[in-house]
Amino acid sequence: MRAETLLELARASGATVTTAESCTGGMVAAAITDVAGSSEIFERGFVTYSNAAKTDLLGVSPVTLEVHGAVSEEVTREMAVGALQAAHATVAVSISGIAGPGGSEFKPEGRVCFGLATRDSVQTKTVEFGAIGRAEVRAAARDEALDLLVSALRDRQV
Repeated sequence: MRAETLLELARASGATVTTAESCTGGMVAAAITDVAGSSEIFERGFVTYSNAAKTDLLGVSPVTLEVHGAVSEEVTREMAVGALQAAHATVAVSISGIAGPGGSEFKPEGRVCFGLATRDSVQTKTVEFGAIGRAEVRAAARDEALDLLVSALRDRQV
C-alpha cells in the first residue's frame, strides 16, 4: 500500500525517487519496483552496504564515516544528498542501521538512521526499533523509509 501511494503521489507531482540503502539491502527499491508503473518515478537506487561503497557511489566522506560511524544521521545525510545528485532525482531516502543480531552499548541493535533529501532541504532522523529481530528491523526500516517519501510528497516538500 505504501509503495502504491508513493507512486500515485510522485506521478501527480512529476517527482522522481531514489534510494540509498545499507541495512535494508535494497528492500525499499524492491518495494517500489514491485508496483507496476514504478519505472515512471524510479530509475535507480543504491545498495551501499560497505563504507567503501558509501564513499565510492554516494560521495560520503571517509572523515564522516570515521568520526560518526556508518550508523549515524551525519552519514545518512551524506548518503541521501549523494543519491539525489547521482540519480538526478527529486527526492532521495537513505538508510543505515544495525539490524542485528548484535550492536553495542552506544549503537544498539535496532537503531536505524534515515536521511531524506530534496533539492531544497535535507532531514535526518533516528528510530530505535529495538532488538525485535533482524528481519523485523529491516522490514520496519523499509516501511519507515517509504513513509518518509510519502510524507515528503504529501507535504509538497519536493
